[in-house]
Amino acid sequence: MKKIRIGVLMGGKSIEREVSFNSGRTVCDHLDTHYYDIIPLFQSVRGSLYILPWQFLHRGKISDFEHRLVNEATSLIWDDLKQCVDFIFIAMHGQFAEDGRLQGMLELLQIPYLGSGILASALGMNKSIQKELLSSHSIRMARGITVTVEQINNWSHHEAAILALLEKKEISFPYIVKPCHEGSSLGVRIVTNNQDLQEAVMYASTIAEKAQNVLIEEHIKGMEFSCVSLYDYKNKKFSALTPTEVAYKSGKLIFDYEQKYMPGQAIEFTPARCSTENLEKIQQTCVRVTELLGMRTISRIDGFLTKDNQVIIIDPNSFSGLAPSSFVFREAAEQGMSHPELINHIIRASLDYYGIQPEVEKYNEETTFMPENKIRVAVLMGGASHERETSLDSGRNVVYKLATEKYISVPLFVTKNLELYQINQRLLVRNSTAEIEQLLDDSCKVAWSQLPEIADFVFIALHGGVGENGAVQGALEMLGMPYNGSGVLTSALCMDKFKTNEFLKNKGFDIPTHLLVAKSEWLLDQTTALEKIMRDMPFPLIVKPHDDGCSVMVQKVIDEAHLIQSLSLIFDDKKEYALVEEYISGMELTVGVVGNTRIQALPPSQAVTTHDILSIQEKFLPGAGENQTPAPLPQVTLAFIQSMVEQVYHAVGCIGYARIDCFYQTAQQSKTGKERVIILEINTLPATTPATCLFHQAAEVGISPRGLIDTIIQLGQEAHGKKNNADLSFNSLPVNLSKDRQIEQP
Repeated sequence: MKKIRIGVLMGGKSIEREVSFNSGRTVCDHLDTHYYDIIPLFQSVRGSLYILPWQFLHRGKISDFEHRLVNEATSLIWDDLKQCVDFIFIAMHGQFAEDGRLQGMLELLQIPYLGSGILASALGMNKSIQKELLSSHSIRMARGITVTVEQINNWSHHEAAILALLEKKEISFPYIVKPCHEGSSLGVRIVTNNQDLQEAVMYASTIAEKAQNVLIEEHIKGMEFSCVSLYDYKNKKFSALTPTEVAYKSGKLIFDYEQKYMPGQAIEFTPARCSTENLEKIQQTCVRVTELLGMRTISRIDGFLTKDNQVIIIDPNSFSGLAPSSFVFREAAEQGMSHPELINHIIRASLDYYGIQPEVEKYNEETTFMPENKIRVAVLMGGASHERETSLDSGRNVVYKLATEKYISVPLFVTKNLELYQINQRLLVRNSTAEIEQLLDDSCKVAWSQLPEIADFVFIALHGGVGENGAVQGALEMLGMPYNGSGVLTSALCMDKFKTNEFLKNKGFDIPTHLLVAKSEWLLDQTTALEKIMRDMPFPLIVKPHDDGCSVMVQKVIDEAHLIQSLSLIFDDKKEYALVEEYISGMELTVGVVGNTRIQALPPSQAVTTHDILSIQEKFLPGAGENQTPAPLPQVTLAFIQSMVEQVYHAVGCIGYARIDCFYQTAQQSKTGKERVIILEINTLPATTPATCLFHQAAEVGISPRGLIDTIIQLGQEAHGKKNNADLSFNSLPVNLSKDRQIEQP
């Protein structure tokens, strides 16, 4: 069977390029390679086209790799595309992607593409005109006015007329102010008074490079929803999926960028919490909007259901974001569709439009995908720690990245009460652990003692707490279950940052000057505790829990008042100890290490932050934060850092893999007068989220994310002496991970 070459086009010139990169990565992760050849395509912000090297695909931010494209990627011009691909999967969002311009280029080049055509795309990105068109067909739209660029630039001259027009249309505060040609909630603000209106309008108008018109709309009270519609290419009609209700995070009045894309931040309900009659009304309205705008293949329509059961549309989209837990995947999961099935469906619908008939059915009939002796891998995610949302993201990604020809995934959700539930795709795709907990069915509950009956291997995707402190590891040892990562002692030791510091210091490694503060001592005599800290260590200081990760409650403090506030925050969170450390200057690095007895440090990544410390948003929010891999240091320096972290890994007895955070100081920066690596933290179960640093680093030495997860499982089997039916062994690891290492103590 001849495979269809699918060019997945991501990045782009719009302010939504980071969201687009996230979508493109998801598509590449889930495209079925039995049917399609994947060609990742990237457009830079300046418009240059490249075939994206796969090792850049799992970066967290475009700036992590964009400067390397000229030297490491294959450059293209638009006219070359037809020689490279048979079909373009448009994973770009916003201007120059969803507004008809890209569609026009592809039609000129006669390249089939996914989604709506020129007119429907252009209408979908012009909120003013789409509002007029849909209103003329009796679709209720949010009431509002359009303010032109000329009016915005001469605000004082036009302000009175704008306010008068709002009053005439009976639109009162609060107002929703948004750009006319953007999505992803970018540039959207809620305004409660005239004094803030001009600033909000100017902000919305100038959110992108070129100034644009702005909408001022009514603030609608009711249930906000989003509803995806898919074209059924067999029955030649659109049908709406199950609508999702959007609830705002406490203190928020709009569904903003962070709630949309930060793990665990969104509060969503699928199906939306309304009557069956109203669900059907929403679906019917969204299909009608889709058809009126002439959209093809897929749409996502956002709107409100008011208290009097009226459906009001606020934003029709000719495409949808494709993050792993986005609206389209969670709504498709309600119909029993997996990520690959959904992506395959919308590709087939677009191919059908062009009259292209892939040989998929024939392939399905003649080929079976049921190799014998698959390994059942139970993936634990969720948990009770502050890091449970990251754990959900990690676990979901592991499930999706397990090679189906070798493994059978068994997704297991760990509740706050540390109970196990086997979950299906419908729950796996949910945005938050709280949402999953509400939907758990007792019939899916699994006893810990049952793990040997349902799995051959346990992949712990838990972070922090009992998942990473030796408790789960101890339980699995008692059950005789092989698992990933370090054993009981190393896990417990590395979760206690103070004891780890003391151990490493005694072994001769460089660690920050530090002091452990007990809650009991703090409550007994705060003055004495403060005097002890400030006597031994000058400001600024770093204050953090001694047993948490993911930047949880980590703060840089600059004076006594801030120190009191930071310690109180930690102790109010039921922590018994806080760790106070000196503030280290230098280059902050994170380094993955892989191996059991033979150890290899991966290329170090520089963690670039705009603040004093790396925030959780910079770690996990698309487009926030930056990591340069390898770190911009001479090769001899990188080798020195790798050697030091390998020694640390060996000293604490890590197994399988870990991520070690540290600072590198030159001889000039170091108080010892010699270059040094200062160890901050050892993560024995580092994140396996889609864009984690671990994947960046592995890619630099030729290991794909799927290959790294496979390697981690193999190392876990080797560590626990488990021979499996697939006859996996350490000898099958990539050659660069199989060499012997002579680990010496410093």
